Amino acid sequence: MFHDAIRLTSGENLPIEMHKVRIVQKLNLLPVEERVTAMANAGFNTFLLQNRDIYMDMLTDSGTNAMSDQQLAAMMVADDAYAGSESFYRLEKAVGEIFNTQYFLPAHQGRAAEHIISQVFIKQGDIVPMNFHFTTTKAHVEYAGGEVVEVFADDALEVKSGKPFKGNIDIDKLKALIRRHGKEKIPYIRLEAGTNLIGGQPFSIENMREVRKVADEHGIIIVLDASLMGENVYFIKMREPEFRNASVKEIFHTMCGLADIVYCSFRKLGCARGGGISTNNSELYRKMRDLVPLFEGFLTYGGTSVREIEAIAVGLREALDWDVIKHSPEFIRYFVDSLNAQGVPVLTPAGGLGCHLDANGFLPHLKHSDYPAGALGAAVYIVAGARGMERGTISTDRDAAGNDVPADVELLRLALPRRVFTLSQIKYLEDRLKWLYENRNLVGGLRFVEEPKILRFFLGRLEATSDWPQKLAAKFRADFGDSL
Repeated sequence: MFHDAIRLTSGENLPIEMHKVRIVQKLNLLPVEERVTAMANAGFNTFLLQNRDIYMDMLTDSGTNAMSDQQLAAMMVADDAYAGSESFYRLEKAVGEIFNTQYFLPAHQGRAAEHIISQVFIKQGDIVPMNFHFTTTKAHVEYAGGEVVEVFADDALEVKSGKPFKGNIDIDKLKALIRRHGKEKIPYIRLEAGTNLIGGQPFSIENMREVRKVADEHGIIIVLDASLMGENVYFIKMREPEFRNASVKEIFHTMCGLADIVYCSFRKLGCARGGGISTNNSELYRKMRDLVPLFEGFLTYGGTSVREIEAIAVGLREALDWDVIKHSPEFIRYFVDSLNAQGVPVLTPAGGLGCHLDANGFLPHLKHSDYPAGALGAAVYIVAGARGMERGTISTDRDAAGNDVPADVELLRLALPRRVFTLSQIKYLEDRLKWLYENRNLVGGLRFVEEPKILRFFLGRLEATSDWPQKLAAKFRADFGDSL
């Protein structure tokens, strides 16, 4: 059952918006034939689609969450000073309130914070254990000379699961890794609150306490990626009995108190564009501080507009509001459960960030070399005008020998940014996805025609291996007539 959901007379539990819409942005829904052309022009890479050609932009929640009226109002009182801006001190105070930390370093976004942390703490040959990597995290660790080793539980990659905390670290694997490499080779243990690449799956505080115990035994610090921490807090309150009656702030403080460094993308957590690093350890703070002016800007703006800084400060305080942090997870759960009930392959249980379609289950006739998650992303855009993000083999780079590295799971992420989509839009997409699954055999594969060596999913261009996009569009037109 949904927390605070409305039960209809039909017995259905309906998530409701605890906000009203006051500013709107016009959308376009192109005819299906034009969507095929747009997808081809974008090199079958949803990142390269133009926003004017998109009806539902579900690529990410990074910088796309709707800001509140209070955030917009706060932007009007920004202090433009290059150094010593009052806007920064307001943000610093808000960070301290939500993370319960003393020291704060601003950065222009989450990956900039990752870059600083990696450059300061990682040396050639180091090992960084984590519950699961994120694309930019892995790239920064490797760029600094380190290696990512994932120590998740064996069942974390089960697509259909009832496990409430698939983002947990396997403690036995972590201990074995430390024994094998030695604590000197491990600069830190990274925990991602809401494992992005395996479906926005959370970890529990019970597990984090166990990780903390291992870290203390070996003198290793813990780095917490808090970008999706609001959603992780939601799941802890809903799924971890100890915290059922705890406040949102209490859960935030408990989690951050178990970490040595907390960093995040405020584009997610704060619903505005920026990032930062916080800690209670003055020695760790000083080690990272000097790289902020070098890479980001002065210590009181860190490459972020002061107007955005003001919006972040308000957004962080709003993240302590239960009505705010429950919005996306409950809409995602409604979407996932509706698709699952109709047999459409989705990852369960529903996590944070978005609905994740199981591309291998959706398109079992495609091989990993056909890039099924990428093909599914193209197909979803063609039939619905919705842009998702491939989270599969395209999102992994080739190995040193030039071979593809098959992803652990092939997912198409359909992000649900906070307060952006209506329930009617979700129902529309649900209908189109059901139709696509019924016609899944029409979807073919993709192949690269232009492939960057690093983070190829951002800029790589592909093409269809046959005329399947045209055949899919023709079937759509035959079934839906003049409907878009």
